[in-house]
Amino acid sequence: MTAELRVSRSEQSLSGGSSAGGRMLATAEWCARKGWPVHPLAAGRKTPAGNCEACRAPGHTHEGCPCLPEGRWCHGFRAATLDPGRIERWWGRGEGRAPGVGVACGPAGLVVIDIDAHVQPLPDRARLLPGIAIAEGIDLTGLADGFHTLGVLAALRGAQSPAADTGTLRVRTPSGGLHVWYRAHTGHRWQSSTGSGSGRALAWQVDIRAHGGYIVAPGTRTPGGTYTPVGTAREPALLPDWLAAELERTGHLAPARERAPSAAVPPPRARQAVAAAGGGRRGAVKALDKVLAEVAACAAVPQGAAFSEKLNRAAYTAGGLVAAGHLARDEAERALAELAADVRPGQDRRCESIIRSGLRAGERRPLALGGRP
Repeated sequence: MTAELRVSRSEQSLSGGSSAGGRMLATAEWCARKGWPVHPLAAGRKTPAGNCEACRAPGHTHEGCPCLPEGRWCHGFRAATLDPGRIERWWGRGEGRAPGVGVACGPAGLVVIDIDAHVQPLPDRARLLPGIAIAEGIDLTGLADGFHTLGVLAALRGAQSPAADTGTLRVRTPSGGLHVWYRAHTGHRWQSSTGSGSGRALAWQVDIRAHGGYIVAPGTRTPGGTYTPVGTAREPALLPDWLAAELERTGHLAPARERAPSAAVPPPRARQAVAAAGGGRRGAVKALDKVLAEVAACAAVPQGAAFSEKLNRAAYTAGGLVAAGHLARDEAERALAELAADVRPGQDRRCESIIRSGLRAGERRPLALGGRP
């Protein structure tokens, strides 16, 4: 088990071996299993691996670039994938300076609060907490970094600072900062920002990693040190309401026309259809939630997301629940078809074939709510 991640024994796949490549492969696979698309970072650095020579040409952009559908590293977080084969190719070499792991926050449905602890002079008061006036008479002695500004913001709202939120995944950075990972609410598309930028910002020395950005995965090593989880939480909690309100206030919520349902959570319509199929029992819904979420996450990754495999697995699980009497077959099939149509529009015939095949296979092995007998 990798010391960097210090996860429970149930996450045996994080063992990854002793080589740098083995550790990074285990980290990438761990992230992908959670529905977080991953991409390589330059070996020993926290920035994405460089583009190929063709992609460095003036005027070239990721739009229409052949590198992405062909599975190459180019264009940073836009190359992020959940495809196991591609992940194995990227990180499975196992020797030398293995690339680190980046997670594309937007497609993963993540909002990460990146708290810096850099030694810098204080900026103008208006930039400490954008949109919140700090009177000249207030003594700012001792206020020195993002931990302080975020703590002040939380105190003003009567809330706990995210830095002290033990209920969510937190990762200590080599520079002494902290990454606080949260899940976005369904239907919200949060945008990235830098705490020292002139545009949208939450607080000085507090960056937001969301759509249009990436975050370094826990366990990644750089010459400065390792990105190391703190506390016991290994899952991102839902973004607190007060923090969501602050992000909206400071311009981090994308316009409605740009928003899309969170890929990390099964669409409400799918959950409602499962309940209508007779799956209102907590165990049946819970059994389908994970596999439905994996299918839904493919919406944010047009290629290389192993969509067929995930849809087949969801259908297989549903078939097992149907055979055990926990779901009605026609409604389960309809729920899967609606979800597939949302994720891969225009591929109805292909999806129908996958769903029917998976259901038939699952029905041959009834699924008890505690697992298959």
